[in-house]
Amino acid sequence: MNIVVLAKLVPDLVEELEINDSGTGLDMTWLRLIINELDDHAIEQAILLKEKSPAHVTIMAPDIEGVDDILFTAAAKGADRMIKILGDFEEGMTNHALSRVYANILPDLNPDLILTGVQAHEDLDGSVGPLLAAFLKMPYIGYVAGVSIENGNILATKEYPGGLNAEMSATLPVVLGIQAAETPPRYVAVSKVRQAMKSSEIEEIEASELDASGSTLVERMYTPKVGEGATILEGDLEEVADNLIEIFKEMGVL
Repeated sequence: MNIVVLAKLVPDLVEELEINDSGTGLDMTWLRLIINELDDHAIEQAILLKEKSPAHVTIMAPDIEGVDDILFTAAAKGADRMIKILGDFEEGMTNHALSRVYANILPDLNPDLILTGVQAHEDLDGSVGPLLAAFLKMPYIGYVAGVSIENGNILATKEYPGGLNAEMSATLPVVLGIQAAETPPRYVAVSKVRQAMKSSEIEEIEASELDASGSTLVERMYTPKVGEGATILEGDLEEVADNLIEIFKEMGVL
């Protein structure tokens, strides 16, 4: 089985985020980027599938500062092939544009299974998975929390609100949006990553021209204004209820 995992780097929300001079995006000058958490789960799920049955795992990611570390870490986990897509990604990219880039490259890789994180915290114009599936005319299953192979088909465990799970069978090829791998992403020692840097090679593929049509256009970004502090209502239940009624009357709700 030929498995391709799509990964990307996203802003680390632990860092202080600043808006650029144009006011339409984040200032990327000093911003720390990390692998999208759910893409990391997609990589782990691919490695788990490889450990259960014969599979070849390819990890693909756009060329952004820090991506080499992500790819070599995937190699240390057991990935067979790493591909870095070269393009003008540093100034930001939309998921529509990124999905079109992937859609132009993936047919040459002839994947049976495409995995990607079901979403990222900086998605503004839809998730990569369903967009890519539409461009490739492949079926898509999202919010997947487990994958197995049965009689040449994929059996995906899909999560629904309320703690409900469903098992869906799909014929290959298919795109899956991973919400959680069957086990948490494994830790890889720095020594193994350094070893992968010496024994593995990252391939480079030029991206097609970025086509962001259909994307959300950001006209302005700004930090929220600091409002007044909350009002704490004190007293017993009747006193609190009376205070709430007075507040609602003043607001014109009652």
